[in-house]
Amino acid sequence: MGAFLDTPKTEKYNEHGEGNGLKYGVASMQGWRLEMEDAHRAITGLEGGLTDWSYFAVFDGHAGALVSAHSAEHLLECIMQTEEFKAEDVIKGIHSGFLRLDDEMRDLPQMSSGSDKSGSTAVCAFISPRNIYIANCGDSRMVLCRSGNPIFSTRDHKPGLPAEKERIQKAGGSVMIQRVNGSLAVSRALGDYEYKNVEGRGPCEQLVSPEPEIFVLDRDEENDQFIVLACDGIWDVMTNEDLCDFIHSRLLLTDDLEAVTNQVIDTCLYKGSRDNMSIVLVTFPGAPKPCPEAQKKEAELEMAIERRIKAIVAQQEGKEGFDFLQLLQYLMDEDLPNLPPGGGLAAKQPFIEHIFREVCPSRADSQH
Repeated sequence: MGAFLDTPKTEKYNEHGEGNGLKYGVASMQGWRLEMEDAHRAITGLEGGLTDWSYFAVFDGHAGALVSAHSAEHLLECIMQTEEFKAEDVIKGIHSGFLRLDDEMRDLPQMSSGSDKSGSTAVCAFISPRNIYIANCGDSRMVLCRSGNPIFSTRDHKPGLPAEKERIQKAGGSVMIQRVNGSLAVSRALGDYEYKNVEGRGPCEQLVSPEPEIFVLDRDEENDQFIVLACDGIWDVMTNEDLCDFIHSRLLLTDDLEAVTNQVIDTCLYKGSRDNMSIVLVTFPGAPKPCPEAQKKEAELEMAIERRIKAIVAQQEGKEGFDFLQLLQYLMDEDLPNLPPGGGLAAKQPFIEHIFREVCPSRADSQH
């Protein structure tokens, strides 16, 4: 923690797909971190007679990428192979699958040798024709947007939460600076076996617990719009309301979900996120559709921004020290109408950079 690159790595990984009436888009980016430790999985149509079920998950690794990568590869299978899941007790199957995966990963050579001390948060969603089953372990988060509002969110498992703190203290640990033993910022995670060695205590009673918190929601075919699963690199700089508003506004412009998720990640970067970022966006049939009126407003906004940039650059002609950051400051002081809700000026920063480079190439080049 605390080690960052000199400049962020902004290349993105993308994927998309559709099935079972759902569409999904994925974006992930390393950002300022020295390594990419996030992982994800997205599947429409499960095996074992569950072709009308879908599964989406995000894993946010720390202290290495082994646990997040292994969990992305194997958590679904671990859940589906439990006797409970096969017997159609989905909630118990998910619970058993998390604990089984965590127990099995202890035997990986890197773990048993002590050479790898990584861990990972996990948030996943099973979407059946009637329900959404959500499981969360750590501080990655899933939000459901219905009728334009975030009507459900998982709870971040932080050491300061009373029940989490009580478990940590009962296991002989402490919570200092909002961290387990002053070190780990989450109180539940897969891996992190150095925090799971207290004798006489079960797997869910350790300093760090692999136990997922599980929720079941009824689907609302008419009003469900989308769900978002994302790591804390997104939630560090956007509230649930911000992100739902922003995605809602972008879906009125395009049905390219990769483009929407890329805009989320860029906006979070410009809002100051210093972490790896991963997001899975899943839209339901009731999601907003591209709308000519919204597209017209966005075009008008970009024209207004371009006019202001040209006016500001003209005012600064010949002045020393004027650069892109100063331009941004001037624009922040403007009352620009129709900025993307939840995203603000940060959501238009790639466009602003593009115009600044066109209007003022010498100054634009000197800032990079």
